[in-house]
Amino acid sequence: MENQTAAGDIHALIEPLYRAKFWMQFIGVMLIISGVLTALSIVGIIVAWIPVWAGIVLMQAAGAAQRAYDSEDPQDVRHALGRLRIYFTIFGVFLLIYLLIMVAAMIFGVGAGLMGMGGMA
Repeated sequence: MENQTAAGDIHALIEPLYRAKFWMQFIGVMLIISGVLTALSIVGIIVAWIPVWAGIVLMQAAGAAQRAYDSEDPQDVRHALGRLRIYFTIFGVFLLIYLLIMVAAMIFGVGAGLMGMGGMA
């Protein structure tokens, strides 16, 4: 009886992730396509691997959520949540780097604009 309750708890725990499986797969595919299109440019080839990697990890999370829902195995639940952790870590680091570059570019732009205005006087 206790084993059946534990399996029911696992099923209830993974159900929200299982229900989001379509969107995880959709976003994963869109990220992979975005990465491939980004790789078509000279500068984009440097960062194109990031969305491709994130898309693959998200697709793996969706597959693990499906397996966890079907099998009610705690290891499958752990794997699905671990893949999601990696996905959010990738994007957290990516966004942090992006914001730092944007702030540096803004500072550079303002500095260049002020220098240009100073040369006009």
